[in-house]
Amino acid sequence: MVDAHRTFVIVGGGLAGAKAAETLRAEGFTGRVILISDERDHPYERPPLSKGYLTGVDARDSLFVHEPAWYASADIELRLGQPAVRLDRATKTVVLGDGARVRYDTLLLATGAEPRRLDVPGTTLAGVHHLRRLAHAERLRGVLAALGKENGHLVIAGAGWIGLEVAAAARSYGAEVTVVEPEPTPLHSVLGPELGTVFTDLHREHGVRFHFGARLSEIVGEDGLVHHVRTDDGDEHPAHDVLAAIGAAPRVALAEAAGLELAEGGVGGIAVDASLRTSDPDIFAAGDAAAVRHPLLGERLRVEHWANALNSGPAAARAMLGEEVSYDRVPYFFSDQYDVGLEYSGYAPPGAYDQVVCRGDVSKREFVAFWLRENRVLAGLNVNIWDVTGPIQRLIRGGAEVDPLALGDPAVPLDSLGD
Repeated sequence: MVDAHRTFVIVGGGLAGAKAAETLRAEGFTGRVILISDERDHPYERPPLSKGYLTGVDARDSLFVHEPAWYASADIELRLGQPAVRLDRATKTVVLGDGARVRYDTLLLATGAEPRRLDVPGTTLAGVHHLRRLAHAERLRGVLAALGKENGHLVIAGAGWIGLEVAAAARSYGAEVTVVEPEPTPLHSVLGPELGTVFTDLHREHGVRFHFGARLSEIVGEDGLVHHVRTDDGDEHPAHDVLAAIGAAPRVALAEAAGLELAEGGVGGIAVDASLRTSDPDIFAAGDAAAVRHPLLGERLRVEHWANALNSGPAAARAMLGEEVSYDRVPYFFSDQYDVGLEYSGYAPPGAYDQVVCRGDVSKREFVAFWLRENRVLAGLNVNIWDVTGPIQRLIRGGAEVDPLALGDPAVPLDSLGD
């Protein structure tokens, strides 16, 4: 039976919000739980949008975090298709798009992120796409299938994870693909020049064309449709459709207007401490929008990946209930491209490491790569090698010096290192 004297409100209908609601009930909270989402669909997981769902392997129903009937059975009140437009901290009220006011005792902001838009002429043409929501993926899946049948061209702005996964999906349909990327390799800000070329070769083998060192400068149309694109170095590429995959920005407008502290510098997001509490003691944040003062890494970090939403939503829920929480998960994400599967653990931005060590066969794309600073593992990437995430994360978490030669030797068990 619901105790109406306490109300916890969750703004955001993604994985973080849904798992937070689930955790509140699992931990025994008997008050009202209200989940607000500006999407009409029940909460769903986003990774399949650029992977299995986009390629047609995953069914639509498999995307949802819970069966729709679960919310009623758990006494979770859903306000779907209703954006939260204002947060009044003085009255502890969330104002919805239809004017309804929802009062809270404790609030969780799991507002996620939005794809960054291209700031070039031609973005209003039919055939310019973004990929963040289920509706985007449904539309794009039809587009890729049509391009494959008609030998059409897709231009992708950005060679990050979304750009590369969509490139692989597009090639599976038979579409022609050109990727425009200002850096010299794909995934440059994550993997650096040492490993980025692995993915250049992978995609080129599958027919993807790359144009590095350039940005889109114009999308040129004909009769309201995309016809070709121009880059800032003067080149042109044929295009029937364009995907903007140039990153995502945290959705912080609600928090900012309410006067909550935001993360400074290039991190972005809603500033939270290790318990995921914002500058307002009754408001927490989780998922893509939260910039956490990370206890393990010693800096403020915002992570836009599935595992962070999966884990930070429940952590925030426990903190909302007054439990002791220190959110120190090692950042983790995964990707699937063609016959290559990979997992990445840790955090090693450019300039943070002084060497990269690989064990296994990079040429066969069966290897583990490690980013080190002063012989301490900052991050690890396993490509088509499995069941090593645990040992990799233990090396990162332990922070002990390791012998690079032993680290690169497949005959030396990872579990034996870092002791």
